[in-house]
Amino acid sequence: MANNAQAGQNPAATSPPAPPSVLLKLTHGFGAAAFGIKNNGFDYFLLLFYGTVVGLEPGLVGLAILIALVFDAFSDPLVGYWSDNLRSRWGRRHPFMYAAALPVGLSYFLLWNPPELSQLGLFLYLTILAVLIRTFITFYETPSTALLPELSRDYDERTSLQSYRIFFGWCGGNMMSILMFGFILTGPLGLRDRAGFETYGIIAGVILFAAIVVSTIGTHHRIPTLTVPPKRTKPFSLKLVFGEIFETLNERSFIALFAATVLFSVATGLGASLAFLMLNHFWGFSEGQIFIWTTLVFVSAGISFVIAPMATKRWGKKRATIILGLFAFTVQPAPYLLRLAGLMPENGDPLLFPLIVAINTLDLAFIIAVQTVSYAMIADLVESNQVKTGRRNEGVYYAAITFTRKATQGLGVLAAGLILSAVAFPDAAEPGTVADDTLWSLGALYAPTLLVIYLAALYFVSRYKIDKAQHEANLELLSQRGS
Repeated sequence: MANNAQAGQNPAATSPPAPPSVLLKLTHGFGAAAFGIKNNGFDYFLLLFYGTVVGLEPGLVGLAILIALVFDAFSDPLVGYWSDNLRSRWGRRHPFMYAAALPVGLSYFLLWNPPELSQLGLFLYLTILAVLIRTFITFYETPSTALLPELSRDYDERTSLQSYRIFFGWCGGNMMSILMFGFILTGPLGLRDRAGFETYGIIAGVILFAAIVVSTIGTHHRIPTLTVPPKRTKPFSLKLVFGEIFETLNERSFIALFAATVLFSVATGLGASLAFLMLNHFWGFSEGQIFIWTTLVFVSAGISFVIAPMATKRWGKKRATIILGLFAFTVQPAPYLLRLAGLMPENGDPLLFPLIVAINTLDLAFIIAVQTVSYAMIADLVESNQVKTGRRNEGVYYAAITFTRKATQGLGVLAAGLILSAVAFPDAAEPGTVADDTLWSLGALYAPTLLVIYLAALYFVSRYKIDKAQHEANLELLSQRGS
C-alpha cells in the first residue's frame, strides 16, 4: 500500500515548499473567518434565538445539533478522504473550497429566517439546516486547513500559520457579535428581537461567502507546489476507504489529541452557549457592558497571536499546551466559584465589571493560545503517518479536527440546554427577574463542569508523543525516501 501511495507524487512536493509569505498567511488565515462566524452563531446565538426568541424548547435545540453531529461523524472523514485523493487540474483541495462558498452562505441565511412552524416543524427545520450547513462548511474547512502542512514543513512555522487561522476565526466570529450588540440588537426588544436575527442571517451569509472565495483565490497559486495523489490501481470501495481512514487515525498520538480536542470543544461550546445568559443574568451586566466585553475579545485574540508562537518555540507544542492550559482553565471558572462562596462583589458594585472583564480578557487570550498550539500539533501527525503508510492524509486528520470543533455545537449546546432545563431557567426572562436560587444552581452546575472537562482534556494532551526532534526525524526519513 505504501509503494502504491508514493507513486504519482508531484515532484515539486517532494522538496520543502517555499516559506509562506505574510500575504499567503493572511489569505489562508482569513478563510477561517467563515468557520468562526458560523461557530459564533451556533455557539452564542443559536440556543438563544431558537430557545428564547422563536420558542423551540431548549432541549430540542440541543437534540437537533446532536443529530447533525451524528451525520458529521460519517460525512467529515469521507470528505477528508475524498479531498486527499482527488485528482484535478485545481489540485486536491481547491475544487471543494470553491464549491462550498455559495451553499454555505445560502444555508446560513435560511437558518436565521425560519418560517412560522409548530414545535415539531421548527425542530425538523433546525435539524435539516444544521446538517446542511455543517456538511457544506466541511467541504470548505477541511480542505482549507489541510493545506497547512503543505504550506510549511517547519515545526515552528506551522504554529505561526495556525495562529493566523485562529486569529481570523475568533475575530470573524467576534465581529458578528459586535454588529449584533452594537447595531442590530439595539432596539427595545434587545436580545429578543427576531427581526434583528433575520438581518444577522443576511449579513453573515454574505460574509461567509466572501471569506471562502477570498481565501480560496488567495491560495490558488500554490496548487502547482502541492502533492498530487497517486493513481489508484484498485477501485474505490467502502471497505478500502474506511480501511485507510482507520489505518490513518489508528495512532496513539492522534487518538490522544482527538480526545483532548473533543473535550476542549465541548467545554468551549458549553461556555459560549451560556455566555450571554451568564453575563446578563448571573452577573447582571447591562447590554452596554456586554458590548464592551465583546469588543475586548479582539484584544484577547491579539495577545494570543503573539504568545502562541512564542510558547511553542520556548517549550514545544505539548508542553506549551499544558502550561498555558493549566493557567487558563483554572482561572476561567474561578469567578463563578468565588461568587458561589460569597467572595465576589455583588451585582451592581462598580468594581465587579472591571474585575470580571480584566480576568476574562487575559484568560481568553490563554485559551485561544491553547487552541492555536493544540491545532498546530495536528500538522505534525501528517509526516508521522506518511512514514508508516506512504500516504499523505491531511484531509482525514483535519476532517477529524473539524468534526471535534463542530462537537462544540453538538455536545456543548446539548450540555447547555440540559443545564438550563435542569435549573428550570425561565424562557425570555428579563434581567433581574430570575430567582436567586435558580442563578446559584446555574453557577453551581456550570463552573465545576467546565473545570472538570478542561482538566480531562489536558490529561489527554499529555499522552501526545510527537515533539520537534521526532518531527524533524520524520522529515529526514521522508527526504531519504524521496517522499
